[in-house]
Amino acid sequence: MKRILSLVLLALFVSGLAFANDPKKFENFTLDDYNGTKHSLADFKDSKAIVVMFIATQCPISNAYNERMAELYKDYKGKDVAFVGINSNKQESVEEIKGHAKDNKLEFTILKDWNNVIADKFQASFTPEIYVLNSDFELLYHGRIDNSRRLEEVKEKDLRRTLDEILAGKPVSIAETKAFGCTIKRVSVSQ
Repeated sequence: MKRILSLVLLALFVSGLAFANDPKKFENFTLDDYNGTKHSLADFKDSKAIVVMFIATQCPISNAYNERMAELYKDYKGKDVAFVGINSNKQESVEEIKGHAKDNKLEFTILKDWNNVIADKFQASFTPEIYVLNSDFELLYHGRIDNSRRLEEVKEKDLRRTLDEILAGKPVSIAETKAFGCTIKRVSVSQ
């Protein structure tokens, strides 16, 4: 009996390890941008990497990254990397998002996530918070853009390293870092 129990526990352990190594995969979704145009995650499926960035207009930490986000987009848009911004904050209007994008030269697609449905699916908590997916929507990287809100203190350029590794055909060396920023202001469950 002990041997059977040991074999069952071993089988459960091994299957748990196999499950833990399976990549997290996201489903396609569709949201409107600040102009009312619908965009689906599937629209970016032909890219080598899809960078999904949860961002905000009112968060000082997210705003500290505006210039870096604009530079990342410019540096990688011609290298088969797609960028999609998502604003899930309940108090930030599409008009505010549109003006913020224009003022900060954020030229990538920015979608409005009413009722934080996509933030909930991704389990996103902060702005900015980054998810890098492959063309099958499997998660390759989750975390921060880099290690410091203050540009002069940046030592680890996590998102750049991740994208460079993907483009070079290498595995992502650090698949997760701790995201930091303002919490996403969600719609309450009772609404």
